[in-house]
Amino acid sequence: MVLSAALAATLVTGHRSEQVGQATNSFVGRQFAALGFRLKAVHVEGASPMATADILKATGVYKDQPMVGMDLEALRQAVAQVGWVKDVRVVRLLPDTLVIAVTERRQLAVWQRGGRSVVIDELGQPIPEADPGRFPRLPLIVGEGANEFAAQILPEIAARPRLRDRLEALVRVDNRRWDLRMKDGSLVQLPAVDEASALIQLEKLDQRSRILELGFERIDLRDPTVVAVRPRGGAEPGHLTANGA
Repeated sequence: MVLSAALAATLVTGHRSEQVGQATNSFVGRQFAALGFRLKAVHVEGASPMATADILKATGVYKDQPMVGMDLEALRQAVAQVGWVKDVRVVRLLPDTLVIAVTERRQLAVWQRGGRSVVIDELGQPIPEADPGRFPRLPLIVGEGANEFAAQILPEIAARPRLRDRLEALVRVDNRRWDLRMKDGSLVQLPAVDEASALIQLEKLDQRSRILELGFERIDLRDPTVVAVRPRGGAEPGHLTANGA
């Protein structure tokens, strides 16, 4: 009867330490473990394989650990400290299973500054456990403050596959605006405001002349009324007005 009452309380709250003392908690846990209430499986839901390894390590649980004595809130807090994790819920399924359901932080870009690279999420916050070398498909952003503004410009880049596929890195200049460094060494200078309009100008220029494919030294889009293009080989830059004349 004592064991049944303890089990009922555990199922309702999940917090044994709030009902009984530590010694009683340990005793009851051992008694139920003897009846088969021991940890056999941990299911991590909503996490990538890389994140799952760090989540399991953070829990500190082990095979055959008494199920009834587990502090679910302590487990939840431990998992919440893992950099991959945005939100987490821990559920005990008696007699022998623990479910950890997480919402993983979305990896947005690799941020490089001061000779170091980190993976950042959609809020620009680093994910310490994420190895940048394992995310070669993420866009590369460079410079102080680049993490704070990446979420604004990256969707604009992603919407333009011809530009996206040729892009090497987005470089934050004086924490005011972006330079786009292309894989072939070309440079696109964007304005400090209304980057979307500047990218539309670039897209129209590419549709007319396929300039992204042919290559250039620099395209200056900082003045919204004039597009300045410097060809390769040191030739004098050409100028186009905003309406393409």
